[in-house]
Amino acid sequence: MKVRTRFAPSPTGNVHIGNMRAAIYNWLFARHHGGDFLLRVEDTDRERSTPEAIQTLLDAMAWFKLDVDEEPLYQSTRMEAHLEAAELLLSKGMAYKEDKGGKGQGECIIFKMPGNDTSFEDGIKGTLSKAAENMQDFVIVRSNGTPVFHLANVLDDIEQGVTHVIRGDDHIENTYRHIALYQALGADVPNFAHLPMIVNAQGKPYSKRDGDAFVGDFREKGFLGDALFNYLALLGWSPGDDREVMTRDEMVEAFELARCQSSAAQVDLRKLTWMNGEYMLKLPLEDFEAAFFQELEKAGIEADPEYAKQVFGLIRERVKTVADIAPMIGYFFNDDYEYDPKAVRKKLQKDGVADTLAQVKGIFESLETFDEAGTDKALHNFVESSGLGFGAVMAPVRIAVSGVQSGPDLFPLLAVLGRDRVLERICRTIEQFLS
Repeated sequence: MKVRTRFAPSPTGNVHIGNMRAAIYNWLFARHHGGDFLLRVEDTDRERSTPEAIQTLLDAMAWFKLDVDEEPLYQSTRMEAHLEAAELLLSKGMAYKEDKGGKGQGECIIFKMPGNDTSFEDGIKGTLSKAAENMQDFVIVRSNGTPVFHLANVLDDIEQGVTHVIRGDDHIENTYRHIALYQALGADVPNFAHLPMIVNAQGKPYSKRDGDAFVGDFREKGFLGDALFNYLALLGWSPGDDREVMTRDEMVEAFELARCQSSAAQVDLRKLTWMNGEYMLKLPLEDFEAAFFQELEKAGIEADPEYAKQVFGLIRERVKTVADIAPMIGYFFNDDYEYDPKAVRKKLQKDGVADTLAQVKGIFESLETFDEAGTDKALHNFVESSGLGFGAVMAPVRIAVSGVQSGPDLFPLLAVLGRDRVLERICRTIEQFLS
């Protein structure tokens, strides 16, 4: 039997990371077994499933590089088949009509549960069972003549030959109903696996209230698709060892449903940011350069390309997300930068700092060559001869030339800024804060 999995979202305009994790697991499972990964767009809600919403979904899949093996199936094209199946169930006595609301608004078609206890072997949660008395008959066609999710979902899985249904554990109750529908329709029941929910720190379903929850949010904030893919793959699954940053091939090779946890998975945005930083380090230089110049353009920064390349060389290993770039480099391109008030208060506005900066200015003016090696040697000599601590010299210099107390290594930073700009900034700092 060839494995066939599917991702069957209902597009509404935003794509939740929980839905995309389900897509990732279906994709990994299919690729691991040499099977097919399919897309079905459940677009029967015409008010919400707009062309724009569908395009947002397709863009999210493309960003995650989730390739499909067949043309997408649009559920809205299958309504006739859904209604024919409902009529077949009626003719077999497996469904009946009833004015469900009792208000004369028309008859629904209701599926008659067979009255048997139901159990199935879940690929993640093990054996799951439900007693017959706890399973009620349910609507499969509304009074307005439109099929309900349960019927459409099962029929479309049959149509697409889906062998494994991997979805969130909020569908477990639906699965008992769906098994009965498969059996009533004379179709093979697929294998089911239910993924744990994604939750916040309080153990509640992760939502927009907890922070970024939609794929578009993460993309706009500078996360990479490959990094978020990797993070979501590990949000409820483990390769069986301590690996965290993994290639697609490594994840495909290691992926097994048996290694998925059955308990809820908690979002840790700090870990995602760390992982994204690891992916940023692995970006090909030309890709990082392209992202760098794109962020410059978005920030309205015009710069000499050669100077800009020196700057991105300094920050290359410090960037965690693409969105970090512009805030990290502003002082390289704008002499009217803001000073961190806390840094000024703790490191600049202290006795002796004005004299220290004045002496450093004189040292820099006298240097024959103002480069990384020259400034490094000069300041180390000054620290030794003055008896001042290393931090008492370097911290004020850094804040003077950048406005902040952290950033790239100081001496490459000074070399890129150049002597004239550094001297001017030291003078301005003394005048503004220390005179």
